[in-house]
This record gives sequence, structure tokens and C-alpha cells, in this order.
Amino acid sequence: MAEKLPLERNFERSLFASRWLMAPMYLGLVVSLGLLTIVFLRELAYYAPQVLTMSSDKAILAILTLIDLTLAANLLLIVLFSGYENFVSKLDIGEHVDRPDWMGAVDFSGLKMKLIASIVAISAIHLLKRFMEIGQQAADAVFGSEELFWLVVIHMVFVLSGVLMAAMDWLSARAKKG
Repeated sequence: MAEKLPLERNFERSLFASRWLMAPMYLGLVVSLGLLTIVFLRELAYYAPQVLTMSSDKAILAILTLIDLTLAANLLLIVLFSGYENFVSKLDIGEHVDRPDWMGAVDFSGLKMKLIASIVAISAIHLLKRFMEIGQQAADAVFGSEELFWLVVIHMVFVLSGVLMAAMDWLSARAKKG
């Protein structure tokens, strides 16, 4: 194998070093996680004083809102950890007892599947919340039958996208074996 010219070697090193341009984006996602935590705490503080007087339907909607925010935070963590490890640098935290099992083991394909699964779950919870609000005058003013139709269509697009991505990954893995 012929030795590379210094220009080519330096160019390739520069390309490889450019992955660090992603680091500020991951820091921005950490800030976003903090913002999401504040929104979660605000929602919790809003609903907590009402717990003794709220109806079961309203309690379920409040809980679904908190679950929705938690799933979005989980999604952020998956993108933060997996994205950083796949595209920038390995996290050097050793064998910390709290290190999630999937860290360092989720490749780009796995990351895509975790992302779409989280998006489908968030969409499903949002859709369930809207269905539970049917018949409530304030909610019906915002979400009529046409809006609900489009929420279902969008959710089904997410589901179909997930199924198609899983099928493509399955076919790709099968082709590599053969």
C-alpha cells in the first residue's frame, strides 16, 4: 500500500476532527433537557394542588402529560449518549454502576429504532390525551373531528415509518449474513 501524501493525510485528519463541531449541539441538548425538566416541574406543581379535587379523567390527563414529558426526556438522553458515542467520542466513565446497559452498544441502526419507538410512544400518548378530551367544550373548540383525523393520520405515519425502518434494518442484516 502506497504512503499517503501529507496533504491527503492532513485533510483526512481535519475531516475526522470536524466531528467535534457536534459537541456544542450535544451541549445544547443538555440545556434542552434542563428546560424540559423545568416544564415537567411546572406541570407537576400545577397539578399537585388539584389532586384532591380533580376528576379521574383530569388526573389521567395530567399523568399522561407527565409521561409524555418523561418520554421526551428519555428520547433526549438516547440521542445525547448514543449520538455522542457514535459520532464524536466514547464516553470515558468506566464501568460506573449506573451506566445503562445499552450505552456503547447502540449503533446508528439501534439509535434510529429507539428514536422512532419513542416518537411513536409520544404520539400515541398525545393522541390518547386528545381522545380523552372529546366532549369537553374547551378541547372540542381546539381539536375538532378534522384535527383528530389528522392526528390519527400523523400517528399512523409514525407507526408505518417505524415498521418500514425495522423491515429495512432486518433486510440489511439478512443481506450481510448471506
